[in-house]
Amino acid sequence: MDNQVEETGCCPRFNPDPWQEKEITWQDMLFLKDQVRSFLHIPLSFGKVMAKNMAVIEEAGALAPQPLMLTDDKSPWRTDIYIAVGKEVPGAEMVRMSGTFLTKVFEGPFRDAGKWMREMKGFVKSKGKESDKLYLSYTTCPSCAKAYGKNYAIIFAAV
Repeated sequence: MDNQVEETGCCPRFNPDPWQEKEITWQDMLFLKDQVRSFLHIPLSFGKVMAKNMAVIEEAGALAPQPLMLTDDKSPWRTDIYIAVGKEVPGAEMVRMSGTFLTKVFEGPFRDAGKWMREMKGFVKSKGKESDKLYLSYTTCPSCAKAYGKNYAIIFAAV
């Protein structure tokens, strides 16, 4: 695939460097929280839920300075999503996250997410830390990943 594609106008091109093997700390980072239905961990309503949430975020003028969306695979049937926002969004469930996280960037098909999670647990352990919570962050939609020729994801491990 041609990596010389300009910006798609949908998702910005992702730069993995600021997220690769970093330790970051958040204090009351604000997110809009929602849920996506899944079937055996495969999201069924992801695009529809994201479109709905992005519309209300834009309407509220609450886009985050840096786009970030986390997923928390709660069960084979449900995934919680957290979309970073710049301010409260009326009528939406809002969550503030605080803590320290180790991050690591992965590239490849989403079917490798289980392998990435295992690798992330090893990375956390190699840093002498423990984590009981992992969040997966998709950096672009599937169409933009195809256009850019790279399908990146970031795993955040709460430590």
